[in-house]
Amino acid sequence: MLFLALSLSAHGGLAVAQEPASPTPGAEAPSQTQGRVVPGESGAPRANAPETPAPAEAAPADAAAEDAGPAAPAGNADSPAASASPAQDTPSNGVAAAPGSVPAGNGEAASTGGERAAGSPASGGEPVLFQEPRDAKLPHDLSPWGMFMAADWVVKGVMIALALASLATWTILLVKGFEVFGAKWRARSGVKRLARADSLEAAIGDERNAARWRGPVGALARSAAHEWRRSGELSAEGVKERVAMALGRIEANASRSLNRGTGILATVGSIAPFVGLFGTVWGIMNSFIGISEANTTNLAVVAPGIAEALLATAIGLVAAIPAVVVYNVFARSIAGYRAILSDASALVLQHLSRDLERRTASRHGAVPLAQAAE
Repeated sequence: MLFLALSLSAHGGLAVAQEPASPTPGAEAPSQTQGRVVPGESGAPRANAPETPAPAEAAPADAAAEDAGPAAPAGNADSPAASASPAQDTPSNGVAAAPGSVPAGNGEAASTGGERAAGSPASGGEPVLFQEPRDAKLPHDLSPWGMFMAADWVVKGVMIALALASLATWTILLVKGFEVFGAKWRARSGVKRLARADSLEAAIGDERNAARWRGPVGALARSAAHEWRRSGELSAEGVKERVAMALGRIEANASRSLNRGTGILATVGSIAPFVGLFGTVWGIMNSFIGISEANTTNLAVVAPGIAEALLATAIGLVAAIPAVVVYNVFARSIAGYRAILSDASALVLQHLSRDLERRTASRHGAVPLAQAAE
């Protein structure tokens, strides 16, 4: 029985030793000399027969390979499927990678992607637009001053002339305004003085008061008194006629003096729009020439020249409109001033007529008294 048991165990060990072991990529093939029964011995198994379980050690690797899936062909090792397969990223010893670790093969790709992301704008940001350089021929500033500096020399001359005309308008407005106001105030005060007096001599007063009485109304009163003294004993009708003529000249001189400067306003108001229109026509003509030379109808090329041309018309209107308004205001004011002088002349003639009749009455009264005394 003992011999039968030993023979059965020897045959079982020989069968296990002859079983082929599946080769694994990470493990070496077991030596064929292990577990082989050497012939010539007494048929008993060798003592090293139990060392045949070496193929069993490679079994876990085979199991891990079977769980991971079928292995890719050796020739397609560079294919994306093989590189992306999680089975090949798993170590052959069956140890899984840590959850937070980064695969060694993707580190270089991640760094390359980071460099590209740093060098390119973010996908969510606004794209950078290419800005075309501005044309040096076009004015960089479309303000009135910028358009004036970029305009043609003819248009510049028109603009300068219109600007000077506008300056003259405002200067006349200030100077002539104060002059008209002062003249009307003095004329009204002279009329009140004549209205309060009982006679022409009382209104004039002595020489000191006569010298202080300035203005056209005082000149009217002094001129009438002077003509009366020069006429002497001449007829009253002749004196009145000559005094009226003298008063008319004084009124005309006063009105002409006050009207001085208003003709400039009338001229500016009438011709400034046409001068501005001339500048506009000249500027538009130059704009069309520039368009034909540039061979383009782009608004950026057409608009600056037209804007410069229209600026001349705008300056012409700015100069003409105030000039017309100021001229009309002064015309009405001077007309009122002449009316005040007419009232003063009428008062002077009234005083003169009254004084002449008093002198005549005194003469006629003195003659009967002399005859009665005789």
